[in-house]
Amino acid sequence: MSTEPETTSTAPESIDVYQVTAILIEQMASIAWQKLGLQPDPIAGKVIKDLGQAKVAIDIVGELSQHLIPQLDGSDARRIQNLVSDLKINFVQKSAEASS
Repeated sequence: MSTEPETTSTAPESIDVYQVTAILIEQMASIAWQKLGLQPDPIAGKVIKDLGQAKVAIDIVGELSQHLIPQLDGSDARRIQNLVSDLKINFVQKSAEASS
């Protein structure tokens, strides 16, 4: 009978591309909100609006979501679809404000 603790040998899990895609979507959406001027930039500590960068971030979120949504259940898929829609609507609103 050994008094040493048992060590369980578990192989490390491989990287799941869909989990990484979900993380990327959340990160790019956060950047999009910041660049829309709706959230402060955490590094600068203030709101910095840049609609050009917001558009790129929103486009990336939209593209990544097309790959992720088929892998999600109904409620998670709707949440991502709503996120993309909200970002696009806010972009249109902020663009209209900037041009008036």
